[in-house]
Amino acid sequence: MSNDILIIEDDIAFGNMLKTFLERKGLFVSVSSTKTGAEKIINSTSPALIITDIKLPDGSGMDILKFVKDKYPSIAVVLMTGYAEVTMAVEAIKKGALDYISKPFRPEELLMVINQVLKEKSNKKVTTSKKNNSPLKKTSSTNYITGSSEAAKKNHQYIQLVGPTTMSVLVQGESGTGKEVVAKTIHDFSDRKEEAFIAVDCGAIPKEIASSEFFGHVKGSFTGAINDKKGHFEAAHRGTLFLDEVGNLSYENQVQLLRALQERRIKPVGSNTEIEVDVRLISATNEDLTKAVNEGTFREDLYHRLNEFSLQIPSLNERKEDLHLFIEFFLEQANSSLKKNILGLSPEVSEAFKNYNWPGNLRELKNVIKRSVLLTQGEQVPIDVIPREVSSFNENKEIKNFNIQTSEKESILAALKETGYNKSKAAKLLNITRKTLYNKMEKYKLDS
Repeated sequence: MSNDILIIEDDIAFGNMLKTFLERKGLFVSVSSTKTGAEKIINSTSPALIITDIKLPDGSGMDILKFVKDKYPSIAVVLMTGYAEVTMAVEAIKKGALDYISKPFRPEELLMVINQVLKEKSNKKVTTSKKNNSPLKKTSSTNYITGSSEAAKKNHQYIQLVGPTTMSVLVQGESGTGKEVVAKTIHDFSDRKEEAFIAVDCGAIPKEIASSEFFGHVKGSFTGAINDKKGHFEAAHRGTLFLDEVGNLSYENQVQLLRALQERRIKPVGSNTEIEVDVRLISATNEDLTKAVNEGTFREDLYHRLNEFSLQIPSLNERKEDLHLFIEFFLEQANSSLKKNILGLSPEVSEAFKNYNWPGNLRELKNVIKRSVLLTQGEQVPIDVIPREVSSFNENKEIKNFNIQTSEKESILAALKETGYNKSKAAKLLNITRKTLYNKMEKYKLDS
């Protein structure tokens, strides 16, 4: 695979501007303004990274994501989103997108995301070569924060309780809540902490090669098997195997996984010899597996095998008491990574962070803080460098609540009429600032 970057953007001028900027930084960049054109480039060049707008003339960024994950799962995808598309971006991350970046953004901000993605892919290649070309992810330390909320304290007690056992653990929670960090912390509390912790993204493994990925294969067992390969189970022998998004496994792969867990033995593809494996299994999902069991898409016997002990990780919106701890932690990380010394958030940013609902949870918070630190010139993060969806969330939520039966435009008109077109009183009635009211009036072309 090359280190080429493909930008998919229907605004041709903007796409070419990004191309010129990135090429000056030594990167090789292709640009397409359509889904159809992008797919042709992907088929012919297999770029390392795709950066796509969500809205395209002949499709969407979600279509691109599905195309890539089905045919080229090793290609990283980052989405460019508009102000009102954050929920869709979070959904895209659940479906395999690596990250998203909110418009408007500075080219330097995009460059930071690109460098981070390419660095991670490079690190994975090093790990791969050490593990017989198996795309494994080995974690050596955690970023686990206990937290001060009741939910966080309860989960920490559970982690300490179940860690030293050999029980299989099912970690459940929304995308971005830190399920892998919890899994690694469980491993670190166990007697296996000196052995391997192997993390596998089940959603990134095509079902056709899942047997080879999990159990390995011998040379010549199928076309392309030019060497013996060690699978995830063998690599995690005496350690812990973490299966992220386990609900994405096909029914056939579920049967194979269940047998391996029951027998504690695996047979590499093409081999006649079984291998004994001693693996502690931790799995994670953001889906309702009980619903999947009832619908017949997930095996009930496998579910019970995985769920000897379960942990429900609360969303960030459910543990706002812990928000300041994560802000301090991610701020320290961003300062170290970007070689800056930002001391904290301005009061306006702190208030905006408290009001925002964080649909992307800790992953979104970490990304917002890192990008904000990059753009901050003084000692505190100012309100104008954080994403618009965060800074404007409370105002938009309140204006929509003014009259839930009407549109935003109608709510503004109703408030203006009720106050005799006194804008200060209308803004107060809508619980937004006067400046926001003027912006909304301009947006809807309302007479001032």
